[in-house]
Amino acid sequence: MGLSSQLPRALAAAAQKLILKDPASPQAVEKGWGLLHRANPLDRNLTYHAKSQFPRTSGKPDAVSRGPKLGGQASRGFATSAGRTPVAADVAPPPPQGGSPLKSLSWLLSIPVGFAAYYAYTQSKRPPVVTSVGDDADPHVIQNWSGTHEVRPKVFFQPETEEELEKIVAEAQETGTKIRPMGSGLSPNGLAFQEDGMLSLALLDKVVAVDKEKKQVTVQAGIRVQQLAEALAEHGLTLENFASIQEQQVGGFTQVSAHGTGARIPTVDQSVVALKVVTPAKGTLTLSESQNPELFRLVRVGLGGLGIVTELTLQCVPSHKLVEKTWTVSRGEAKRNLGKWLREYRHIRYMWIPYTDTVVVVASNPEGSERGWFSWLWGAAKPAKQYSEDEQLAPARTLMREVEATKHPPQAPKLPPDALDSLTFFELRDKLLAADPLDWEHVKKVNEAEAEFWKMREGSRVAWSHEILQFDCGGQQWVLEAAFPAGTVNKPSDASIAFMEEVLELVEGEKIAAPAPIEQRWTKKSDSPMSPGYAPPGAPKDSIHSWVGIIMYLPTMELVERMRIRSAFEEYKKKCEVAVWEKYGAVEHWAKVEIPEEKEDQKRLRERFRRKYPLERYKEARRELDPKDLLGNRLLKFISQEDKVDES
Repeated sequence: MGLSSQLPRALAAAAQKLILKDPASPQAVEKGWGLLHRANPLDRNLTYHAKSQFPRTSGKPDAVSRGPKLGGQASRGFATSAGRTPVAADVAPPPPQGGSPLKSLSWLLSIPVGFAAYYAYTQSKRPPVVTSVGDDADPHVIQNWSGTHEVRPKVFFQPETEEELEKIVAEAQETGTKIRPMGSGLSPNGLAFQEDGMLSLALLDKVVAVDKEKKQVTVQAGIRVQQLAEALAEHGLTLENFASIQEQQVGGFTQVSAHGTGARIPTVDQSVVALKVVTPAKGTLTLSESQNPELFRLVRVGLGGLGIVTELTLQCVPSHKLVEKTWTVSRGEAKRNLGKWLREYRHIRYMWIPYTDTVVVVASNPEGSERGWFSWLWGAAKPAKQYSEDEQLAPARTLMREVEATKHPPQAPKLPPDALDSLTFFELRDKLLAADPLDWEHVKKVNEAEAEFWKMREGSRVAWSHEILQFDCGGQQWVLEAAFPAGTVNKPSDASIAFMEEVLELVEGEKIAAPAPIEQRWTKKSDSPMSPGYAPPGAPKDSIHSWVGIIMYLPTMELVERMRIRSAFEEYKKKCEVAVWEKYGAVEHWAKVEIPEEKEDQKRLRERFRRKYPLERYKEARRELDPKDLLGNRLLKFISQEDKVDES
């Protein structure tokens, strides 16, 4: 398997083969490192950590400078070469003499990008990383949060006003300069990355207007979801639903059809009632259900390829608190009660734990609703016994000590007792998995410890909806999430449970080292044709989709282990796609789809897209609005099938 779907496959495969064959050989490492450098890998750790893992004896300096380190990992935010104090020269070189005014403007606009990224980091837990690269010609290395993709754009624009943005787009249309729009850089697949040129909306982050009577808010696309939630709270409003991470910019949040969970609540794009989009060929367009409704619905989930969305009007709901209940059930109970729970709870998700008979259920209702108060008053949300944090963590801590005694490398220092006791469960899980992430029997033990943790973690809490609906997704990871039709709210089909039963049977039958959880959520249908949750006209109004995500964590910074995990995840993903995805008509979440290495796998994925989406209409809109392909990248061309790949 290759290192990344966006690497030149021959170089990546050769590099991986060389290094994995004999990681102790300086000659093999030198050759492999040279190939990796030539391939410009998108896994940041293949450049960022390779020198420490496999020191080179000669050749070109590091493509990415080594910034300050914290706790053995590269610090996030502003890194500089040789650890020196950042200066303007670290952020951007002087503008070139002569040439296009657009190119000169791009350098001027790129000067504050490092400082803006540093500011974003101080305000946000999960920004993209922007790094100085010392002697290299371009200073911007942007990495997604998962640490799986990075890009070094040749030009990077960051306008402060919509007028400035319109000028950049107009001149890009004249010169053919790439201006792929990006949000917060959170997408696991680097959907917004384009090495020939990118444009950030981070400085267009204002609340434009609030209409309390209509319960609507108009915002600039660069505002972060959490920032918007805080602003709306002052007006007694909130968004109807949230994805798990609230550091997204609202533009990217809606363009990829992000979703939370709740069988009566659609994907977030459905909350967009009007938008303003700047297109290369047609200028600025204002779209809504009353102004070019067909194009409006297409642009709502446009993947950044139909124009740069600069302003959105979102439908809101009154602010409310949720009573969240967490409990565990057997697989049989999860199956028997799904229909009832989908109707009873506004929000619900399942977390299936492979190799155990445990399913974690997390559900919530508005505080004061009949069911919410019933659970609260009668104690249904409380476990029979309250467990202390030490009791909850005891199984994982015990396993950690066993691992240190049996699997821990002799030369590596063991955790002192006080350090072990200070770790959260999720930190413990990372350390446990790092000991042997691809040994299915070891992963099974880690999953069993996680099941015990959740059984003792049962209980309830009350908080504002945006606080409840945000949750920790774990550490760096490879992830694939797919959506498929699942009946209606009042009559769910058997697909939700049958899909999961087949995934679990595959995992456990094939002895795949699949960590917990495999998460399952539900949403109401979307009317946006390019949403994975789309249902065609004529479908029941309460049609629902189920979303299932499989993962493999990246708990180590060691190059070889990360390469092995990537390869194992590709195999895991492929088996699920072939055995399960196809059968249920599942399609990947736009922020998580990757281009497969093998032609046959590409053909199968593209066929799923053709069955699901109006790709001809999307391509027609692309030709009309962006005829020079200023907004595209390789992944978008693959998705829309503009790349004319030979599928014979």
